[in-house]
Amino acid sequence: MIDITNPQIDFAVQSVRKACLLVRKIQRELVVPALTKSDKSPVTVADFASQALVAYYLQQSFPNEGLVAEEDASELRPGESSKLLEQITGYIREFISQATPETVCEWIDRGTRPHGNRFWTLDPVDGTKGFLRRDQYAVALALVDGGKVEIGVLGCPNLAKARRIDLKGQGSLTIAVRGQGTWTCPIDNLSPLERLQVSDRSELVNSRLLRSFESGHTNSDNTEKFLQVIGSQVEPVLMDSQAKYSLLASGEGEILLRLLSKDQPEYREMIWDQAAGSIILEEAGGKITDLAGRTLDFSSGRTLSKNRGILASNGKLHSAALEALRSIGI
Repeated sequence: MIDITNPQIDFAVQSVRKACLLVRKIQRELVVPALTKSDKSPVTVADFASQALVAYYLQQSFPNEGLVAEEDASELRPGESSKLLEQITGYIREFISQATPETVCEWIDRGTRPHGNRFWTLDPVDGTKGFLRRDQYAVALALVDGGKVEIGVLGCPNLAKARRIDLKGQGSLTIAVRGQGTWTCPIDNLSPLERLQVSDRSELVNSRLLRSFESGHTNSDNTEKFLQVIGSQVEPVLMDSQAKYSLLASGEGEILLRLLSKDQPEYREMIWDQAAGSIILEEAGGKITDLAGRTLDFSSGRTLSKNRGILASNGKLHSAALEALRSIGI
């Protein structure tokens, strides 16, 4: 059983839980049917508010530990964005009564400061388009020590028990600690804890591929080639964000690919896009590497600069999936 009373695990779980409650409130209040496709303001509010909240709790719990996060407060400082900053501050005050626009900016910028070999990495709202569709998104937090992920928490407000879409339910947390397995629980009450395990499917032809709704996040042509090579007989599962890792860990899929886009062949993954999901999959019995089969290296700053793309699987299918990728020149 995972030791939920461990101070670092407790911080990770509680801060992601509170960020989920905050972001879910913002989604329900600001993402309305009349919202235009070009209006990204709700997710902007949610991104900044979530990062500020987690950074505040990290400062209170572990003031000497660094944070590597997606956002910085440069566009929020006095000027054109004063109304946006006031709106963000108003939401945060529901959790931190003493928050001011100035302290909110300070908390957000904690994610841009220099850090040592041990740090936390955060994606405050992963899956922005899913968020705007009132669909799947995640708050993703992980502890990295010496280039290796030790703790990962995914908060998925629209996913029940880490596996079932539930747009009006209480959502779920997926929690993994190195050597202690992967577990899930409801966001609202943190109990009961249920251990997760990857599927035991061992033939690629029967594997379920987890794909993003957004084609720009991968190479769709090569993904189709991969499906043809393995002779897939199962429809891919479409889902935004690192919530896909929760599905993999719970046995609701077998393969996840992040292939390099034709337009960005040199693209490297941001560490906050993979850190929490990677340990969640591994501790559930799965495997994650880059497209060449190399272990992910989280020691090189804000990107996985030593890795190219992502292959995640239930473990049993990993070698066969790598061979299939090589057969189509990837």
